[in-house]
Amino acid sequence: MTASSTRRTTAAQSRIAAVGAIAVAGALILTGCGDQTKKDSNSSSSSAASAPLASKLPASIRDAGVIKVGSDIAYAPVEFKDSSGKTVGIDPDLADAMGKQLGVKFDFQNGTFDTLITGLRSKRYDIAMSAMTDTKDRQEGIDADTGKKVGEGVDFVDYFTAGVSIYTPKGKTQNIKTWSDLCGKKIVVQRATVSEDMAKAESKKCTGGKKIAIESYDNDQQAQTRLRGGGADAGSSDFPVAAYAVKTSGGGKDFELVGEQVEAAPYGIAVAKSNTQLRDALQAALDAVIKNGEYDKIIAKWGVEAGSVKTATVNGGK
Repeated sequence: MTASSTRRTTAAQSRIAAVGAIAVAGALILTGCGDQTKKDSNSSSSSAASAPLASKLPASIRDAGVIKVGSDIAYAPVEFKDSSGKTVGIDPDLADAMGKQLGVKFDFQNGTFDTLITGLRSKRYDIAMSAMTDTKDRQEGIDADTGKKVGEGVDFVDYFTAGVSIYTPKGKTQNIKTWSDLCGKKIVVQRATVSEDMAKAESKKCTGGKKIAIESYDNDQQAQTRLRGGGADAGSSDFPVAAYAVKTSGGGKDFELVGEQVEAAPYGIAVAKSNTQLRDALQAALDAVIKNGEYDKIIAKWGVEAGSVKTATVNGGK
């Protein structure tokens, strides 16, 4: 509502006229506020109504006009903050394109990666979109370390494929090419990721008492900082992230990729098992973005064409 101007009265005007003017002004202000409130409350619904796939969304989300996204916004180029503090990357770009199909905004809210599914269960977020690998354990709510069920699990709408890569300080590879070469060495990883799981699994295979020393961090940037400072022998991330770090850190002078990416698997948008309508709406929106060509443009923009998919799949992880 815009601020209304105040009308001044002269001493010659009667008190009754002044009171009348105030009453009229008040009525106009209230009417204006009422009209604006009505406009505000209807803006999201009118936006949604004009979108081709809005009707597929749950009514509560369609009316709110927002999908709350839990994301670890420190995983370039998938999602990260640019120099101005804006959230950018593959995931935000895809979310914007899907939002046009659904008539809603995707509101990215920062959180540590290992708390995103918990936040989804507690309904702090509607979805989690954060380079999260779609796995059977996550679908079924199984803790990867203990094998025990820790929750209901989630459904995934898969939108990209990525393997896991190892990188080292540039010029200091120590002949590391495969995961078995890490026995007796120290690796830095992000907590609760496939890289951490793989490091733990490989360490159990090491012989001669030469286990892998694993340092796990809340986010990948912290792990990179540790490696850059000489505190470890290698790091591991999903291939797009590792490749981006190698290309950009220190102008390309800090790190280098070693060996080949392994364990290629889908990234998925995580949705609560109970929210099948939202899951299906997201799948339809992603398929629409793939078919209209926006998906390919976004993937090409970030130089990760090797991980593109041709269709949106639900729970394609193994």
